[in-house]
Amino acid sequence: MADSAEHYDLIIVGTGSGNSIPEELNGRKIAIVEKGIFGGTCINVGCIPTKMYVYAADVLRELRDFSRYSITATSPVTGDPVEPPDWDIEWADLQARVFGRRIDPISRGGEEYRRGDETPNITLYSGTARFTGERTMSVTDRTDGGPDATLTADQIVLATGSRTWVPPVIADSGVRYRTNIDIMRMEKLPRTLAIMGGGIIATEFAHIFSAMGVEVFLINRSGTLLRKQDETVSSRFTELAGRQWTNLLGRTVTAAREEGGLVTLTLDDGREIDCDELLLAQGRVPNGDLLDAASGGVELADDNRVTVDEFGRSSAPGVWALGDAANTLQLKHVANQEARAVFHNVTVDPSAPDAEAQLQRFKHDNVPGGIFSHPQIGYVGMTEAEARDWAEQNGQRITVKVQEYSDVAYGWAMEDTTGFCKLIADADSRRLLGAHIMGPQAATLIQLLVTAIEFDLDLVEFATKQYWPHPALSELVENALLGLEFV
Repeated sequence: MADSAEHYDLIIVGTGSGNSIPEELNGRKIAIVEKGIFGGTCINVGCIPTKMYVYAADVLRELRDFSRYSITATSPVTGDPVEPPDWDIEWADLQARVFGRRIDPISRGGEEYRRGDETPNITLYSGTARFTGERTMSVTDRTDGGPDATLTADQIVLATGSRTWVPPVIADSGVRYRTNIDIMRMEKLPRTLAIMGGGIIATEFAHIFSAMGVEVFLINRSGTLLRKQDETVSSRFTELAGRQWTNLLGRTVTAAREEGGLVTLTLDDGREIDCDELLLAQGRVPNGDLLDAASGGVELADDNRVTVDEFGRSSAPGVWALGDAANTLQLKHVANQEARAVFHNVTVDPSAPDAEAQLQRFKHDNVPGGIFSHPQIGYVGMTEAEARDWAEQNGQRITVKVQEYSDVAYGWAMEDTTGFCKLIADADSRRLLGAHIMGPQAATLIQLLVTAIEFDLDLVEFATKQYWPHPALSELVENALLGLEFV
């Protein structure tokens, strides 16, 4: 450990949303500490590379289903029908395109920028940060060649993210497994893949690998997939997913062993599943437990989240937290909003008479999300079950409309027979309570309804006082709005 501490105005731990430092802090002496890959989960092993893989999987599925669009394969010489191409993925080329040409250069460039002359007020430490006292941290296990260091600061921002939860049955067995960190960088595609989980990460990777020809077994303790989604979404998606990969629902893994290059999972009903690769996707754990938080006076919740108030303040004066480190939403756009709030809040003089009034709050209402499986899903607001509970408690009435893709013109063009838009509204006030779309471009279409719910729009006016381009897919939303029955 260094003999003396280096003092900073601000220490930031984590380079995901924690790296989005505004110009207002350019005059402050800042230390950034990162123990992993620079840039955090989203850019390196999460949102962005997974969606690049998802899009390739989407295209593969469309190519293999071309006949439903009246497209045939013919000989360019004779014009006679021929066997259609055996569409496949070039796994190594996909990795090179995603990581070699996009992701890795961005990560390296971001790190070089923070170490360079363009940000002279910032010092980047590659290592593990832990509290050793009040607003005091040690940085050890340095990977940048530097010695262990002690850092102190006037303020600290914890943006330490989360990691894959490893079930005890897997941890205790010692079998090899994959997580989102390395699953996309496998040397080759496996013949079989078992996925433990039934949420967003599990279903997105199930889509990716099943589309690429891998035999996928998805093991989920719940009887449905995406159980936190609206019941119509969850039930319909579960049925459609079962056509693409093997769902083992209502099942848990009771034992695991590895032999002859295979991982064998024993289920609670006695069945055994052999797989070349095992992916863990049963949830994520905040990294608060890795900080020795108690030494810094920072309180953690039972799930390792840093306990914060509506402004991002922790229990320790001058220590803030954001993103997966502090919330349960685990969404990049939420972490970004919280980062904007926290980086504003650290500029507020706590001794000012109106300091509290100057602080910006975290925004956790009307948070939308997208699930990039097959089919795609977009959502915002309440589920129908939540809305019915709300209506009962508040003496209100709700109205619900499910509009099928197959009943709008562009849905005909797409030959889509499974997609839908479900709207849940207050029948008296004509305000939107929740929206759920499952089908092509769902995560884009949902933005129309994010606007409606965020700005508290009258849904009759929203539907009738603006043009909806015909026959664009946005008519799905228009027709769903017109189908709501108001008092």
